[in-house]
Amino acid sequence: MTEHGPYSVRRARESDMDGARSVMLDTFYHDFGVGYRPEWHADVIDIEGSYLREPRHALFVACKGDEVVATTAVRATGPASPPHPRWIAEKYAGPGTAQLFRVYVRPDHRRAGLARALVAMAVEFVAADPAYAALYLHTDTRVPGAEPFWRAVATEIHDARDGDHRTPETVHFEIPLRRGAAPRVV
Repeated sequence: MTEHGPYSVRRARESDMDGARSVMLDTFYHDFGVGYRPEWHADVIDIEGSYLREPRHALFVACKGDEVVATTAVRATGPASPPHPRWIAEKYAGPGTAQLFRVYVRPDHRRAGLARALVAMAVEFVAADPAYAALYLHTDTRVPGAEPFWRAVATEIHDARDGDHRTPETVHFEIPLRRGAAPRVV
């Protein structure tokens, strides 16, 4: 656990699950405008099974007091949903890829460095597992600040934006793993 101003940033505990789920669901409904989609968001309903019981998965949270205000997750899975270009799904398939998920910060807590602190913890978690060779993520560029944030900490793999603002405007990234060195996102 680290202190980040008035926030504590740490690996999630059982007691954080309802707060983390609330941050994620609010993001789906308010930021993405798509609501809960079981084919994309099943991990949020079974958050404990998805992140606490799987040894190569993790959930990190930022809390202000007892309130979870930001999340970041890691899963040992390549890109599956929403549908992505086949070559990306193939390149990042298999147990050697970790995927960064659910990097969400409640609007009233943005611009406090929480996403950067949570992503740094996630990168450290992935880099500590020698079975991981890559850390993949994708973002919807319609979320305010998402694209510039990821461009500052990751390498673009593919820009899949199609101009149809009714569907995710997705850009795919990879964060290089620098084992034994400080994460680049700090």
